[in-house]
Amino acid sequence: MTIRRVYAVLAGITWFALALGWLLTIFNVYPVGALYENTLGDNPDGLAGAFGRLIDSLSYFTNVSLVIVAVVSTMLARNPDRGGAVWRAVRMDSLTMISITGLIYAILLAPDAEVQGLDIITNALKHYIVPVVTVLVFLIIGPRRQVSLASVFTALVIPITWAAYTLVRGEVIQAYPYGFLNVIAYGLPAVLVNIAGVAALGIVMGLIFWALDRVLGRRTSTTKVG
Repeated sequence: MTIRRVYAVLAGITWFALALGWLLTIFNVYPVGALYENTLGDNPDGLAGAFGRLIDSLSYFTNVSLVIVAVVSTMLARNPDRGGAVWRAVRMDSLTMISITGLIYAILLAPDAEVQGLDIITNALKHYIVPVVTVLVFLIIGPRRQVSLASVFTALVIPITWAAYTLVRGEVIQAYPYGFLNVIAYGLPAVLVNIAGVAALGIVMGLIFWALDRVLGRRTSTTKVG
């Protein structure tokens, strides 16, 4: 398969995961009391709370990460030869944010998650399949030289903006998407430390992706020359 076709498949899988999750959220299909996207805010049942549940869903780091992967994959399916500082930052976000999504879910959230019904599908897609496939596709086919050392740090703009939004919105609605961001339970200083820790993890992962991209790019060039 060509690079464009591979990314078209990844985009399709990611958009499907998002669309199914949003449908389950809008129609309030998720089990009540479970750790799902519709439990962040206090929304009425039925269509009256559909918009609020959708906003809650879009407020999760998981779904923000998937949207970025879906958009980036769609753009790569249309044109793999992209460049520019903004693109490199967003490309790096598609790798680091989805990786953090998979790692944090597997380590911190999965033990307490009660996955039931159709959410078995969305949960597997969002937290396991899309993160793993995204990284594997990057490692196997690239394209190379679309991330840079600078993008490791410029890629922090979106996660930090999300964190600020989460804290401000949490203060208003008195609810937070993840326990480690719960200012009510742990206080703002502790939550800021947690955010700094996740940001540091993002920088480390970004440096790893950047280094791997350079090494794999050199090997590809050597192979072509040989």
